[in-house]
Amino acid sequence: MAKYLLLKHYRGGPEAQFTPMDQWTPEEISAHMRFMRDFSARLEAAGQWVDGQALSPEGTFVRFDGEGRPPVTDGPFAETKDLIAGWMAIDVDSYDHAVALAGELSAAPGAGGEPLREWIEVRPFLSEAPTVTD
Repeated sequence: MAKYLLLKHYRGGPEAQFTPMDQWTPEEISAHMRFMRDFSARLEAAGQWVDGQALSPEGTFVRFDGEGRPPVTDGPFAETKDLIAGWMAIDVDSYDHAVALAGELSAAPGAGGEPLREWIEVRPFLSEAPTVTD
């Protein structure tokens, strides 16, 4: 088994063409959240669920600014396209399985009940520290 992170971005990925959630009706939001809960429950029943959360679009960047100096905490400065809307960590038997699940997750309903067809970023967990050779 290998662990993968499925990342949902506020930008929606390349060629995103869906209506942002803040413009959905309460019923559309409820249908989307129900899909997400059902998807997570199915993964959990299959022993493939690790964890997941939706994230707020607000945030703050923090940077260490030297010993004895307070961190710089102004922002965020990232463009909206760089912000992560939420994530799921899964534990599956292959990369191909992770990609297939990401494709299913991409079909979550959005405005008008239509599948979002949003891009889901699939990132493997680092299984071991990289080695440096001379």
